[in-house]
Formats: sequence, C-alpha cells, structure tokens
Amino acid sequence: MSDTITNTFNHNLPNADGYFGDYGGSFIPEELQTVMNEITQAYLEIREDQGFRDELADLYRHYVGRPSPVFHAKNLSREYGADIYLKREDLNHTGAHKINHCLGEALLAKKMGKKKIIAETGAGQHGVALATAAALVGLECDIYMGEVDIKKEHPNVVRMAILGAKVIPATHGRKTLKEAVDAAFEAYLKDPVNQLYAIGSVVGPHPFPMMVRDFQSIIGNEAKAQFLQQTGKLPENVVACVGGGSNAMGIFSAFLEDMDVDLWGVEPAGRDLHTDGEHAATMFKGEPGIMHGFKSYMLKDQDGEPQEVYSVASGLDYPSVGPQHSYLKDTGRVNYDVINDQEAIDAFFALSRHEGIIPAIESAHAVAYALKLASDHKGRSILVNLSGRGDKDIDFVVENYGEAYGVNVTK
Repeated sequence: MSDTITNTFNHNLPNADGYFGDYGGSFIPEELQTVMNEITQAYLEIREDQGFRDELADLYRHYVGRPSPVFHAKNLSREYGADIYLKREDLNHTGAHKINHCLGEALLAKKMGKKKIIAETGAGQHGVALATAAALVGLECDIYMGEVDIKKEHPNVVRMAILGAKVIPATHGRKTLKEAVDAAFEAYLKDPVNQLYAIGSVVGPHPFPMMVRDFQSIIGNEAKAQFLQQTGKLPENVVACVGGGSNAMGIFSAFLEDMDVDLWGVEPAGRDLHTDGEHAATMFKGEPGIMHGFKSYMLKDQDGEPQEVYSVASGLDYPSVGPQHSYLKDTGRVNYDVINDQEAIDAFFALSRHEGIIPAIESAHAVAYALKLASDHKGRSILVNLSGRGDKDIDFVVENYGEAYGVNVTK
C-alpha cells in the first residue's frame, strides 16, 4: 500500500498554473483566488508529508477496504468472447470510488482549520462519501443536490442525513448536477475562509482537477499491479465512464505511458445524441469553453452558455468535463465514445444476471461499452472500472424499466 500511495502523487501535469496543455487554469474572482492559492499551497505541502501519506494509507486499508479486487467476469467473458475484468470500486466503503478523494479532501480541510466542508452531488455517491469523511474527521457537512436527483436517488439522500450532513436542494434550471454545482459555488463564495468546497470530480479551478486525480490514482496503480499479477501482462483495453471524469482519470493515470493499452472514456448519449438537451456527451459534441472556474470542453447553447444536459445516470449529466480529459482527447491518448440510456440499462441487467453484480447506472455505461468492444475484438482483454454499485438505482430502474426485463415487484 505504501508504494501505491507514493505513486499516487507522482504526476507530471498540470503545470504550476494548473494547465493540462490548453485546459484547466483558474477563472475565479480575485478574492477567491487568494483562498484558492492557500488551498494549493496546503495541498502541495501535505502530499509530501509522510505522516499524511501514512494516515491516508491506513484509512484506505482499514476503513475503505482497499485494495479493491480485480475480478475476472468469466460468465460475461464466455458470452461475449473476450476476457472482461472488473476493478471493483463498488466494494469500497460507501459503495463507489468517491471515498478515495473525499477522505483526502476531508483530511486537508481539517489540517487547514476549516469548520465545514461543502460539495455538490449528482447520483449521491460523492455526497455520501463526503458526509462519511466529515463524520470521521469531525467536520460539518453541507451537500447541494438537484431536486430531481433528490427524488431519483432517495436512498443516498437518506444515507447523507443519517451521517449528519445537511442536504440542500438546487431548485433552478433542470434541478440536476450542473445546478447543484452552481448552488455549491454560491454558498462557498459567501464564506471561503471557514469552508472548503470539496469538489466531487476532476473539475473546477486549480488545484482541484490535480488534487482529485491524485487521490483517485490509487485505482489505476492497484489495478495495473493486480492485472499483471493475475495474467502476466497488461490489459489491451481499459474502459471507464466519464461525467466529470474522476473515476476515469483514476484508472487511466497508471496506463498513460503504456501505449499498447487502449484507453476508452465513455460518455452518455442519453435519449438522443443529436438533440440538444437530450445527452451529456461533452467530449463528443462540445467545444472549448469556461465554466465553474476552469477551461475545458463544454456543451454550449446558442448564447455560449452551458447547455442543458441529460442522462439516465445522475452522476454523468454535466455539461463540461475534467481538463485533463480534454488534453488527452486532443493528444489522442484516450478514445472517447458514447453509450445511450438503453444500452446502459441493458448492461445493468447483463452484469446483474451473468455475474450477480448490480452496478451503478453510471458504471453500466462502461460495462456496455466493454461488451461492444468484446463483440468487436474477440479474444482480447478488457479492464472495466466498475466505479460504483447500484443500490441507489434499483428503485428507479425497476419503476422505469423493470417490466421489460421481467422484474415485477410490488411494494
């Protein structure tokens, strides 16, 4: 675990100004930039501190349950003709990859003397993970969540409340993830001294794309070593879903220099890839722009403002993406493609019924793409980052799709 933690903080990008090529940076008010500089300095110091690394490694092992296993999905492999492996982030404490960076951010906030951590959440996994970390280190916690997602992801809302967090609804616009980010930023601007905005993905102004990437890099560091140990070679393909992009950067980071490994980031095509507001395929349909304090690819409306977006997966409906993903798209190192709602739900049930693993709908997008790759590349190896489990989604899936799959459950 100590080697894995050391590798976590060993990256060449971004530069000192927070840029990954042309993307990233910090586009925020001057008074907030002063606070952001303090966060950057505190993070750069803390990540070199052996005491911090040891504390984080201990929590990863004894609290989160790391390392999460790599599982050979033999039934799916036989069915689709390729060796499919799953990095089981769904088995982490709180049920997803989000706990990896939430523990790091909570420890940073505590050491900086902050009294409260605040955040946005879409599917609720980041909210649950941050509420968990806040309870552990003794900080107040406010979570901003779109009103639509509060209804859709009710089990996670209950978990946050039980953990002591205050869930605050975002009631403007489409009332989903983008609006939750808006509301959290507004709250942060009111008191950046006593609060830390613990951003939930590799987005936002510098240093957050770097910091969240660093904490999530443990996924790739573990997976690479585990896959080598199990198979004697590296996977030919690595697949992860992309909304903001934290789970994808987490697993991609360890393989970026392994040019024989194809990397695939999977965005939501939603209900209709060719209709504005019916998808959230930022890399596939967007262009460079600035929102929420950073420059990256972005879906824009006719006025150049953030476009309304949609996905069946609450954690993927965001009109921008982490700046390092934009850099990796432009350099051609990562391939970005799409999966629509129906394909994701098909994969949700395929994994459930072939392997006994119920995935988060977000993760089902990656599974769906892996099944496509398997059909096109018989006999090849595919490593999927199974970023979260589907407990939070089962009521929504059964209510909206259950009949088509023979699931008839009455309350």
